[in-house]
Parts: sequence; C-alpha cells; structure tokens
Amino acid sequence: MKTTTLYRPVGLIELQLIYDTGFTAFPPRLEWQPIFYPVMNEAYAIEIATKWNLDDKSSGYSGFVTSFEVDEEFLKRYNVENVGGKIHNELWVPSSEMDLFNAHIKGEIKVTKMYFGSKFQYPEQEGLKHLIKQHEQK
Repeated sequence: MKTTTLYRPVGLIELQLIYDTGFTAFPPRLEWQPIFYPVMNEAYAIEIATKWNLDDKSSGYSGFVTSFEVDEEFLKRYNVENVGGKIHNELWVPSSEMDLFNAHIKGEIKVTKMYFGSKFQYPEQEGLKHLIKQHEQK
C-alpha cells in the first residue's frame, strides 16, 4: 500500500491530545471547527507553526510540526486546496470524518520540529515535558 506524507502544525494542547492517543490519532475538532486541515509540505507547516502559534496563547506559545503517513488511495477522496502561495496546499477533511481519517493513518504521528515563543512554559504532564526536552537536546 502506498502512502502519502502529510504534515500538521499543532499547539501544545493539541500535541497533548495526540500524545494521549499514543501518537496514533488526531483529536476530534471543536464544535466551531468544521474542517481538519493537514498540509501537503513541511515548509508550510513550519510557516504556520512559527508565524501563527508562537504568539498565540491557545497554542501555548509554541508550534510543533507533526508528520504522518496516510493511505494514498484513501486521500483521493479529498481535493488539495491552495489557500495562498505556491506552498500553501492543504486538505480539507470534514470534522465529521475525523475517526475515518485517523483510521487511515499508517504508523505513528511524529513530531519533526518544535518552536517556542518567549512566553512558552513547559507542560505539567511529565511524559510530554520529557518529549519536548528530549527533542531540544537533538
């Protein structure tokens, strides 16, 4: 089975929820979030993580880039949406399809990059704190 690598920039709260699944699924969307939008390349994910998340309280003043593999055949059900420049391509997954989408993730969701704003504070959850400190040492 062929897979496609997708990326998702997340803040600290969403990372905690991913951590709680054992890095196997993304959390359900909030009621005011009609879509889940993984992006098609790491450069765009880094842009979001660094330009939007680091000054955002709800992101914990942090941006984490995740990467994950999804069954390529399954992804054909979604159009690639361009929302700006050449690299700004993303998929729009209806929030009602999150369980189905998560079921097609192959392997673990990986954290590839971490960025921290000046107001960032480590989470109280020891496992997640350890993961962040471990990544910083690389």
